[in-house]
Amino acid sequence: MPKADDYKSKFRPEAADSLDAEIDAVMAGMNETKLYGQEKPASSEPADAKGARRGKVVRVTQDDVLVDFGGKSQGIASLIQFEDIPSVGDEIEFHVERYDPREGLLILNRKGAAASNVSWDTLEEGQIVEGTVTGVNKGGLEIDVKGLRAFMPSGQVDVYHVPDLSQFLDQRLTAEVTQVDRASRNLILSRRNIIERQREEQKQKLLAELAPEQIRRGTIRSVMDYGAFVDLGGVDGLLHVSELAFRKVKNAGDVVKTGDVVDVKILKIDRETGKISLSLKQARGNDPWADAAEKYAVGSQITGRVARIETFGAFIEVEEGVEGLLHISEMSHQHVRHPADLFKEGDTVKLVVLSVDPVARRISFSASQVPKAAPEPSPAAATAPAPVKKKRPQLRGGLDA
Repeated sequence: MPKADDYKSKFRPEAADSLDAEIDAVMAGMNETKLYGQEKPASSEPADAKGARRGKVVRVTQDDVLVDFGGKSQGIASLIQFEDIPSVGDEIEFHVERYDPREGLLILNRKGAAASNVSWDTLEEGQIVEGTVTGVNKGGLEIDVKGLRAFMPSGQVDVYHVPDLSQFLDQRLTAEVTQVDRASRNLILSRRNIIERQREEQKQKLLAELAPEQIRRGTIRSVMDYGAFVDLGGVDGLLHVSELAFRKVKNAGDVVKTGDVVDVKILKIDRETGKISLSLKQARGNDPWADAAEKYAVGSQITGRVARIETFGAFIEVEEGVEGLLHISEMSHQHVRHPADLFKEGDTVKLVVLSVDPVARRISFSASQVPKAAPEPSPAAATAPAPVKKKRPQLRGGLDA
């Protein structure tokens, strides 16, 4: 039978001294028979009560949390299992570790918290445990859980593929029990299940906060030819290859790589499917096409770089993100069989702007219409004396001479 002092310290908050004295007076001289009418309080819980339950917090003390599950069913959980101190009235998911018939209470673990009492008799699927990685092999991790040998398959270590498992050696991991075979002493764990649940909780919270036009920081998780997936802190968004840079990008890997930390702009959110569209180029700066009509006015002369060559012409980059077409018919006054006969990628060329359409992001150039500068005289010609004009000899006489 618990003592009155134990009752006061565990199951109710601190009270005034007068209230303590009143409780002591009531409890004084009481024994189990007087208090309960029998030797021990009647238990409403089976000795093997286990599993997940949702209960309401009714008391919070310095060390413990008392939880009510309805009727005569109550339990206790250690306060250290909570990141934030719960409030009376909070409804929380718990995992029942065992039933203590002496106290008449369920011993609880907050859902997601590691069990403190681990043995082959108490282990069950879905339970959260902590262990230390003692070995690594091709198949996964060998883990010691309070003296019990356990195994975590490589696919259950993280939500993403981990190429080098040795980084977890000697680390302490929190994992979920997925298989228990007491006869063969076989214990299988999953860290991935815990991470996925945490990500799902973070995802729902984050989705409520995200909105189009926001600039968010994220980490590149994977790179494909068509784009990259960015982890925004619990939810992934797609960074399409067309949104990587204002210039044309053929492969996303040319701009970003796995592990890069980037600032991206949210373009669109589908809250039903959870799909998020992102832009890297719009987060980095202004659209260079916004004032292209003023910078590249029709008739003006500019200098550009040959970005790529096609059979019908060459694409000229005048600044990052702004490319225009130099059609084959505008390359020379002479017939041109192929643009490669005149230009190669990387060449710098002088051009005249023929047309600009910022909305369609199109600009066209001409090389043949660039005015040709008059040839400068050679130095030798500039210093040579002017030729002396010889006088014709005067003829004497005449027809009549």
